[in-house]
Amino acid sequence: MKILFVADARSPIALNWIKYFTQRGDDVYLASTFYCEPELQIKGLEFTPVAFSSIKKQTQRLSATSSFTPSLRAAIRHYLGPITIPRAAKKLRTFINKVQPDIIHAFRIPYEGMLTAYALGIDTARKTNTRLLNQQIISKPKFITSIWGNDFTLHAPSTPLMRYFTRKTMQTVTALHADCQRDIKLASQWGFDSSKPTLVTPGNGGIHTDIFYPPAQPVTEPIIINPRGLRAYVRNDNFFKAIPLVLAKHPNAKFICASMAGESQPAKWIQEVGIAHAVELLPPMPHLQMAETFRRAQIVISPSIHDGTPNSLLEGIACGCFPIAGDLESIREWIIPDENGLLFDSNNPQSIADAIITAIENKPLRKKARDINSQIVKIRAEYKVNMQKIDMFYKIPIF
Repeated sequence: MKILFVADARSPIALNWIKYFTQRGDDVYLASTFYCEPELQIKGLEFTPVAFSSIKKQTQRLSATSSFTPSLRAAIRHYLGPITIPRAAKKLRTFINKVQPDIIHAFRIPYEGMLTAYALGIDTARKTNTRLLNQQIISKPKFITSIWGNDFTLHAPSTPLMRYFTRKTMQTVTALHADCQRDIKLASQWGFDSSKPTLVTPGNGGIHTDIFYPPAQPVTEPIIINPRGLRAYVRNDNFFKAIPLVLAKHPNAKFICASMAGESQPAKWIQEVGIAHAVELLPPMPHLQMAETFRRAQIVISPSIHDGTPNSLLEGIACGCFPIAGDLESIREWIIPDENGLLFDSNNPQSIADAIITAIENKPLRKKARDINSQIVKIRAEYKVNMQKIDMFYKIPIF
């Protein structure tokens, strides 16, 4: 197959998926919305920056010590990002014409799916010669978009232009991939034809169980890991407020926070509630190191208010951590409360603390969940199992 991926090529989630097809020997091309040098054996690479992605690295460096919080940055991109799509789409359309792919797969709706949908809709009749135009008519690519978690619940309804481009994307795709069943249902509300092919698998293609696996013995110390980093839809403020409530009952509890080292906001929260002795802030880590960190922990927590299936939550579960997460429809596709995990109200620090305390104190529940979750990972989340499903999905004919 000749496959063109439209993705943020820095994303471990996208790379985990793309590597399967490069290693298998398919003709893989990549249009990246961010400038980077991915370690991939690909046939061609094009940079198609959109929504200010060409300057985002600099703005993120500034935001570490400024008032540009994740929520504020997201709001700015929601209002201004869509206006950059038409210009970026012209560049992507030129690359599509050059590659002539069988499949175009865009990872998430904003902004890769939006960019691709607009590019495929550009009228190039006056800008291309007859030979190239005939090629475009003959080689109609399958267009797949992946929905990642909060594309519909957070981004799509945020502004009029985000609503417009989300709907345009759903009307243009020929097949749809999502990381939870909820988003397949929501897609039809945004213009997706439910008769078209769909697939639900983890967003990154699945968990490498040769990397993410449990420790030889279950962790007995109350160590809680928050792997979500700083995101506009993760209530880390309430997570840090919950920590003193947990320490009041379990003063020996320790909290590990991934992808937060060097960030000013977590440091401020820690100082405000006086919990520096109990919290370890870590930088972003590669998979092998992240798996080792998960195996240090007893509990994995995800305090989000918008989500699909968090890949980091599945990784923690695969490493034997007991999962507790915000009570969302998508999360309930993986966690049944008091069976294989616990759910809480991410907007309520006391609710978060109560779930952590219950998890610490209920050893039989942790054991029960560990047994259930090991089977769930094996059946539903394992990388090779899911990538075989994806391979078959790519081969479904379009009409």
